[in-house]
Amino acid sequence: MRTVDPAKHQARRRHILNAATGLFAAKGYERATTAEICRTAGISAGNLFHYFPNKRAIFLAVFDEEGHGKAERLAQARDADDPLQALMDLVDYLAAPAVEPVVPALVMEAMVQAYRDPELEALLSRGNADEHAAIAALLTRAAAGGRIDPGLNPDSTATWITALIASVFTSAATTPSFDPADQLPTLRLILTRFLQAKPHSS
Repeated sequence: MRTVDPAKHQARRRHILNAATGLFAAKGYERATTAEICRTAGISAGNLFHYFPNKRAIFLAVFDEEGHGKAERLAQARDADDPLQALMDLVDYLAAPAVEPVVPALVMEAMVQAYRDPELEALLSRGNADEHAAIAALLTRAAAGGRIDPGLNPDSTATWITALIASVFTSAATTPSFDPADQLPTLRLILTRFLQAKPHSS
């Protein structure tokens, strides 16, 4: 019985996902075929099915793999010594993928498919909830330390912050003139000014 090298298996799996990601972003889930994924990845259909049972499994894996790295990053942010700096760094981290050419279109395609696929919808919702919880926790700590306006409701403020981050992706996907790289500093400035602690009036 042939043994499988875990590192090689993971590398080949990642190679397939990278090939599929570009196709899903460019053509959409429905129009991208497994044959095209195989051609782009340079493998046979039989080889593909050693790694994924079908196209849907590939699409789900694209977002599931991304979620594993994000979970670790969220945990690091929540444990940081400076909650305000950690919050701003986390916003940068969550918005940064919008700069990648294929990511905004892929995010939009995931939103469309989530309406039809409960498993994908649950996967995306879990990721969104984790982001919201981490941001709200950092806001709570920053307010307690006098770093931001204590009058802000952490839960509601986290909702607006995640909405602003999401708008970077949707704008990049739908508005050709929108350049995420140019807009990310403005997003950070908006949040900094919105969150800043208000001076006490005498």
